[in-house]
Formats: sequence, structure tokens, C-alpha cells
Amino acid sequence: MIKSVHDYHIDDLLKADANFYYKIPKYQRAYTWSQYHWKALYDDLMENGKEYFIGSIICINTADDAVGCQCLEVVDGQQRLTTITLFMAAIYNKLKAREHIVKNDDDFFDDYRALRKSLICKGSRENGLVLVPQSEGHNSVDYAYVMSTLGLVDAKYEKNFGNRKIAKCYKYFLDRIDNDICGLSESEAIQKICAIYAVIKKALIVKIEVSNNSEAYMLFESLNNRGASLTPIELMKNTILARAEQNGLSTDECYNRWQDLLENISDDYLTQERFFRHYYNAYKNKINKLFRKDNEKKKDVLGNVATKSNLLNIYESLIKRNLADFLDEISQSGKVYSMFLLLNEEDTRFKKELTSLYRVQGTPSYLLLLYLVREQNDLQLEDVTIGSVIKLLTTFFVRRNLTDIPNTQDVTRIFMNIINDIEENGLKGADIYNNIYSTLVSKSASDELFKEKLKGDIYEDNVGITRFLLCALTERYMTRETFKDLWSQVEYGRNGKKVYEWTIEHIFPEGENVPDDWVKMIANGDKELAQDYRDKYVHKLGNLTVTGYNSKLSNMSFERKRDRQNENGKYVGYKNGLDINSEIAKKDIWNIDDITARTDKLTDELLEMYKL
Repeated sequence: MIKSVHDYHIDDLLKADANFYYKIPKYQRAYTWSQYHWKALYDDLMENGKEYFIGSIICINTADDAVGCQCLEVVDGQQRLTTITLFMAAIYNKLKAREHIVKNDDDFFDDYRALRKSLICKGSRENGLVLVPQSEGHNSVDYAYVMSTLGLVDAKYEKNFGNRKIAKCYKYFLDRIDNDICGLSESEAIQKICAIYAVIKKALIVKIEVSNNSEAYMLFESLNNRGASLTPIELMKNTILARAEQNGLSTDECYNRWQDLLENISDDYLTQERFFRHYYNAYKNKINKLFRKDNEKKKDVLGNVATKSNLLNIYESLIKRNLADFLDEISQSGKVYSMFLLLNEEDTRFKKELTSLYRVQGTPSYLLLLYLVREQNDLQLEDVTIGSVIKLLTTFFVRRNLTDIPNTQDVTRIFMNIINDIEENGLKGADIYNNIYSTLVSKSASDELFKEKLKGDIYEDNVGITRFLLCALTERYMTRETFKDLWSQVEYGRNGKKVYEWTIEHIFPEGENVPDDWVKMIANGDKELAQDYRDKYVHKLGNLTVTGYNSKLSNMSFERKRDRQNENGKYVGYKNGLDINSEIAKKDIWNIDDITARTDKLTDELLEMYKL
């Protein structure tokens, strides 16, 4: 629950002699604000004066009472809070340099002492300062060194300090203050410096205190500020690190294990998030048993299915229950998952089958495969059986992604139900394959609908599946000697854009204006009829093929497309040696009858290749 929401003046937020301090969790994002942000903050404060609202921070307060010095973990707003304290340190620097004069004025001296006290926290168990930055990017040591130059703490200089963000931020505010007091007498300069402090200490920040990371994340999307919010996965990491020592584990070891996990599941955030959803959904029953009470035999305490919105709550619960067990479990699953992502060089079983499954956009089935491969021995599954399951899943996704049956939102539940059937009925070996087969057949589109979609405007319906099917038709006749990688990519153009070396080609051009050569060939010179043919037939399977990438090929006449060669004299048109083009390469004309006949032929082949 939210413990408190309140707007505070800066001098209350960083209250002198307060019994709390702020800590940015270890390994959180490094300090990233730049001169753009520093300038905006300074200008906004000076232009708007006192009571100016400069944003919000979210803190986790896990204390049950007010006894002792409390640590507030800053999970959102760390950039802002770090910048403000460095700004105040710069003000203190300028007053300290004039301390001999400041002491003679009670008001100035009160500001000077209050400013000093607001930057330190004697009861802190950390660095003795009111703020403890994260360690990443040398933030913590650089921040402490800045404060040590003011005599607030003891800290050592680290090499290249001046090249890093903390040092640059501090110097920026020193320079801005110097510019504002340039040409003034010492007395006037002190007056100006204290006026700057008067503005910043009365600026407003909303501080929100919550009980845990899950509640903190729920607030992020509702706040509109300049800070960069953490993702659920980053918050999971912070929760792990925060609880490491409490569980008798090394913080560094936990961090390294977490990093190893992320390396196994790629550095792509969406892939990482999908893995965590898949792990929970695959092991939902096993996981929820840990949290059920005696009378809750089937209750899904942590949720019926993992979604983006409840992901953090699920994993915070697992981490807090038993961190060591969680790290063991999730690490093992991560290693298995890396196989599906083709990142596991040690285990290349099923590489060919998994490559096809990925290309057909079958990643939702990784949920089921995670369970089957990890539990392979207990489930008495041979490698050949798992290979057959992957091929079956590829067929399922060819049909699903072309027909949209079953609905996307139902796919996850289908795989979860299969796992539930396996567990409840104690299925083993071939019985598991048979259950998967019968389930997928019952949920898939009929052969009639699949055939209808294959004969329809397939390219317009789903370009990705169209490419997969054309490549599959081409590859089935390849030998080791004639093999060509139809999925390889090359850099193209000045920007080095990645394009497929082999691409889908419309034989009858798809452009809105049918070229004159094609009007003559396909409609005997009738432009209106040619346009009608284009609208009805251009995206049919029979009008599509695979050729080498050539952006100029599409609108050429049929003869030029057929006989096209590159600068090395190699055929890149329909005489390129691919079996799928063998009949086209023999033709002198291309018309609607050819498109229709080829559509029927290729449809029959695909119905046989991907039958259930």
C-alpha cells in the first residue's frame, strides 16, 4: 500500500538532523542526466522562484516504526534527487569559500549551517550523507568525493573523475553560480548565492512512500516527469540485491547470477519479459503450491496467468519467499530457454526444428517447450519425440498465423492446459505427444479454411507467413550441393540497411500503375482490365516467387525479369537456379491462367506439407 503522499519543500525533504536518508539501490541505472537537464532545472528555478514544482520521487519505506535512522530506497526520481543535492553542494562550495564573511551575518550563517546539515546524515549506516547513489558508473564514489572536497566526509579521488557525469554536473552548477555573481562584491555575491539557495530550498517535490517495489512500479505510468522509470525486470534485480545479505548470500554473486540469466535469454527486453511470463505460466501449479493454504488445493494465489501488469508482483513474491531456491530454478530455466533462442552453443539439439519454429513466429510455444525440455527425463521424452513436437508446433503456427484460428489471446491458455493435462493425468512419453497432437488439431482451423486462405491474397494477409511458405517450398528440393541460405541478410544502400539476400518477388508487378509491357501481355492492351487483374490476382500465391534482392526488378517486363543478370553475369531473375522458379524460367509469357494454375499447384503442396 501507499504509505504516504506529500509535497515537501527541498529543505524539508533533505531536513537537517533528520532520522532518514535516501539510498539508490545497487546496480540501478547510472546517473545519466546531461547539461540539457541541468540547464533546464537551473533556469526553471530561477525564472519561477519559490514554491516551484520540480517533480516527484518514489521511495520504498519498509520501516515499521520511526526508531533509528531510516533508509528510504529511491526507485524513481534518482536523477532529480542526485542533481538537486549536487546543486546544493555547489552553493555550499561558494559559501564555504566566503566563510569568513558569512560568519559575520546571522542570516547568511544560518543558511550556511542549514545547507551543510541538509547534505549529511550522521545516523546513516552508509556514507554519512543524506544521499547514497548507486555504485554503477562510479556514481557512489564520485559523489562521495565531491562531498569530501567540501569537508563533509572522507573519500578518495578516482582516476578520470572529471570525465564522468557526477563531476560534470557539479562543475556545471559551480560555473552557473560563478556567472551569476560575476562582477559583484563579496558581500553582494553572498547575498546572490543565498538568494539562489532560498529558491531551491523552497522548491516543491512530491514524495510518495510505498511498501514494496511492486507498488512503486504501479505508480510509474501515472507520473509525468523527466525521470526514467525502471522496468519490472530491473526492479526484480533490485529486490534480489536488496535481500541477498538477509538470505546469507553474496550481493555480488546474486548480481552475477542475474546477469548470467539475462545473457542466456538475450539482451532484448521484450524477450526477457516473455521468458519470465513463460516460466510462470509453464510452472504455475508448482509455483502456486508454495503459497497455497491447506484448503486452497487449486487456487492460483499469484494469478491465473502471468501478464505485464502482474509480473513484478509474482516475482517479488518468489524472491522474498526463498531467494536461493528462486535463483536456482530461474537459472536452470534460463539455460533451457537459451536453446530456443539459438543462443546455447553447448546444446544444439533441435536447432533446425527450432529455427523453423522461430521463423514461423511460433515463440508463444516456448512456454510448452520450456516445460517439456526441462522435465524431459521425468516425462520420459526421447529427443526424437521432442523434435516431432517442435515440427508439430511449426505446422500449428503456419495454419494459425494464416487463418487467425485460434485467437491470439487463446494460444497461451492452450499450452498451459496441455501442461495441466500432463501433470493431472501423469502422462509420459508418446502419450504426451498424442495429447499435444489431438489438442492442436481440435483448436486449429479446418483444412477447408486453410486451403481458402492459401488460395486467397496471401501476401496481403500475412507477409511473414508468405515468406516462410515460399522459402519452405524452395528448400524442400535443395541438396547439400545446391543449398542456398534464403534467410541470410546483407547490408544495402548508404545507410547499411539490412535486407534479405533473397526476397519475395511479385511476377505480375504489384504497383498501382501497371507498366505498359504488362498491360499488353496480361490484358491484350486493355489498361482497365489489367488494373482489374492486378486487384484480383497480384497477391495470389501463384504470382509470388523468390529471387535475389533487386529493388529495380519489380516493374520490369516478364522477359527482363526472367533473364536478369547481375554485374558478374550471374542470373538473379527467374533463371536463378531455385527449383521454385524452374517452370517460370521456361515460359515466354505470364498471364492469369498461369497464376491460377500455379496457385492451385503450390496450394496442394502446402496442404500436404502442413497437414494436421
